[in-house]
Amino acid sequence: MRPLPPGWSLHAFGALWLAVPDHLSHLAGLQWLDASQPDARPVSAGGRQAAWFVEGAHGPAVLRHYRRGGLRARLGQERYFWLGLARVRALAEVRVLVHLKQAGVPVPEPLAAGFWRAGPWYRTAILLHRIPSARPLALCLDDADPGSVARVLLEMHAAGVWHADLNAWNILLDDRQQVWLIDFDRARLGVVSRKQAQRNWLRLRRSLVKVAGLRGAQWWDGLSLCLPRSSGAMP
Repeated sequence: MRPLPPGWSLHAFGALWLAVPDHLSHLAGLQWLDASQPDARPVSAGGRQAAWFVEGAHGPAVLRHYRRGGLRARLGQERYFWLGLARVRALAEVRVLVHLKQAGVPVPEPLAAGFWRAGPWYRTAILLHRIPSARPLALCLDDADPGSVARVLLEMHAAGVWHADLNAWNILLDDRQQVWLIDFDRARLGVVSRKQAQRNWLRLRRSLVKVAGLRGAQWWDGLSLCLPRSSGAMP
């Protein structure tokens, strides 16, 4: 497996190894993945308090540092065991995003991904183009068209991508009602089986009910009516 997509290169900035598209390599620097930069503003919706809105030579962007959740966080919220360059989580997410963009699925453009090694451990982060005026589905159910969301999710599965955490915070709508998908950490590339697709759909349904109760369940019912039986949305 190639660690980087075609047209990307890896650069060293002190302890940081930064992967960027070749057309941005002359602009890239250590500060791109620095969450303490003066203009960084925390993203308030979703995530694990590890994402920031930032500005720079790369344009408006979202910086996300990878953090563990649940019991695994006891090993260190930001530390992962080094298993080789191709297994770095931010680089794996970049490969998925590049694949989806080439397939025409609406996802943010990856601008950079990097990692810092320390012995057998590493930390990692990703920088993504910011989608203007985007709101998570969890906060705009009344404005969201279930058919449009269903269509984009079906396109994701048809492109051979399984989302590891498909929830109402990882689906965005911009001011033109365009649907976007985000957060492809731990996503899998390959043929999506009916069982895998069903896990995605059921995860989304649970999330909708959790954030919006009966309204979320009703919204899911509307989305499910837009899906073919082959989608795996129904048992």
